[in-house]
Amino acid sequence: MTIETVFANPHARPEFEAIADENTILRGQVGSGLHGVTTGDDDRDEMGVCIEPPAYVIGNSRFEQYLYRTQPEGVRSGAGDLDLVVYSLRKWARLAAAGNPTILLLMFIPDHELVLNTDIGRDLQAHPERFLSRQVAQRFAGYLVSQRDQMLGVTSKKHTNRPELVEVYGFDTKFAYHMVRLGLQGVELLTTGRITLPMPQEDRTWLQELRRGEHTREESLDRAEDLLAQLDRLAVSADLPERPDRGVVDQWLTDTYQGWWEQRGLSVAR
Repeated sequence: MTIETVFANPHARPEFEAIADENTILRGQVGSGLHGVTTGDDDRDEMGVCIEPPAYVIGNSRFEQYLYRTQPEGVRSGAGDLDLVVYSLRKWARLAAAGNPTILLLMFIPDHELVLNTDIGRDLQAHPERFLSRQVAQRFAGYLVSQRDQMLGVTSKKHTNRPELVEVYGFDTKFAYHMVRLGLQGVELLTTGRITLPMPQEDRTWLQELRRGEHTREESLDRAEDLLAQLDRLAVSADLPERPDRGVVDQWLTDTYQGWWEQRGLSVAR
């Protein structure tokens, strides 16, 4: 990794790489391959969580995440490339409790898509109820709308140098795919408390067709509007608490951090 890359990406510092390498408790794929919807030209996206040393929690040093990309900063990833982010467990938990769609995926990654797991990682995956609430509906809806707006703002002329994006009917099918996927997964999560990965075959087939341009923009928008309406209803009716129990999350984090540190001879007086 070059000095220029570290300067361009402060989260890629060797100090942070060492923290992630030595303290990761769970890591796996979170991109299109995980969802089961890939064109074969996608890069590989992975996410992990680690428990940073005491100095980065109690002292003045700070670690929130480590980022690694096969390609240099500013260069688009392609087939065979890896984009990795490893969050501190505290940051991951904060984002999970807020209902971030990508962050929540980590709790549902199947074993065959995991790169690394530990007892703490297995505990994290076994108890998604710690983080789930009806707030999920608003977050998934917000991300869906963001993808929809980006899709509607794209023209074929603008992205002629981006061959990985299939553009037909005057719209960007990759944004359309993410738009519908987010709606489907949000509805499933609010209804069942889980996200199926890879996605169920019927949904997966429809999304693959969408990415190939076999559904029109109007079809994708109609499906997105229906999913938004379901998310709106579930924001009120889902069998989940209004908000996560902050006390439960904080106690779990405290116990988990202290246990990890003690295991490594880094105990902090209780």
